[in-house]
Amino acid sequence: MNHVLIKKYDPLKKEMLEILDKDGKIINPTLDPKLDKETLLKMYKTMTLGRVADLRAVQYQRQGRMLTFAPNIGQEATQVGAAAAMQQGDWLSPAFRELNLMLYRGVPLSNIYLYWYGNENGSKFPRETNVLPVNIIIGSQIAIAAGIAMASKKQGKNEIALATIGDGGTSHGDFNEALNFAGAMEAPLVVLVQNNQWAISTPRSVATKAETIAQKAIAAGIKGIQVDGNDPLAMYVAMKEAREHALKTGPVLIEAVTYRIGAHTTSDDPSLYRDEKEVEEWKLKDPNERLKKYLISQKLWSEEEDIALDEENNKYVQEVFAETEKSGLLELEEVFKYTYDEMTPNQVEQYEYYKKFLEGSK
Repeated sequence: MNHVLIKKYDPLKKEMLEILDKDGKIINPTLDPKLDKETLLKMYKTMTLGRVADLRAVQYQRQGRMLTFAPNIGQEATQVGAAAAMQQGDWLSPAFRELNLMLYRGVPLSNIYLYWYGNENGSKFPRETNVLPVNIIIGSQIAIAAGIAMASKKQGKNEIALATIGDGGTSHGDFNEALNFAGAMEAPLVVLVQNNQWAISTPRSVATKAETIAQKAIAAGIKGIQVDGNDPLAMYVAMKEAREHALKTGPVLIEAVTYRIGAHTTSDDPSLYRDEKEVEEWKLKDPNERLKKYLISQKLWSEEEDIALDEENNKYVQEVFAETEKSGLLELEEVFKYTYDEMTPNQVEQYEYYKKFLEGSK
């Protein structure tokens, strides 16, 4: 593999990788990955489930039945396209807006809902997914992923670590430090920047003067590429090549140009700082509709199947949340047990102390 895309698409020239346009038509046939039906449908079904789960989560939060939630609407293709190109043993070190990526990697929706419901059992992802818990401290997930990638390299494993972050997060120190470390060590790391144009209320143009986020890779001596984040095929192709490059040569930074249709979180009101016309313009680039049109044009999907899938998704999401509301309180050991592989002597001492205290107060 010559990694021609990483070499061809120069972030300094603002060259963006695109394959599928907003109408679901192939505009770059030489780069069409020609994915099989099973993969394409898995991608689409994950994106549609993520959309329904997202809309429902906001409703539950507004009803006072869920804590703060970070909407993902508009960013489905960025996440699923990248996830589809990953391999079984690869690792994901996420931020907090990766619902679709997690679903594709095998994290149950029940875990995701439990987390946003305020139940730490939601962070107990199945081990085989190789997905780390949600990381709220912006930028630190990149350093964690760099460490995992370095460990995989030292152990001779054919695995990469994927870390995700928003455009605003690339201005944080942890992001740059981790990129520099991974580059110097030639660690098999891929960093996916979800450039959704807004760092809460700070627009992309104010958060950094870099003309592209992808060009931030250059200072670290690694490769960077800008991709249409609403194009699932382009994201797949970029991630597939980035993975191969990371294993052979070192880190890659992918800037996925997308848009956050909803609020930053349910605690935010975007109408206070952005123009609704901008939002409407981006809605025309809806990644889910784009892939749906493509699938129908290829006779791999139909409107009838789409209606049935929507009903199935809504039923499933409501059933999952009904179980979430029955989850109850956590056991005391949950506070201590999962910081390390085994509790330290100090943790054991504290745990026993508070256990006796709680038993005595009953």
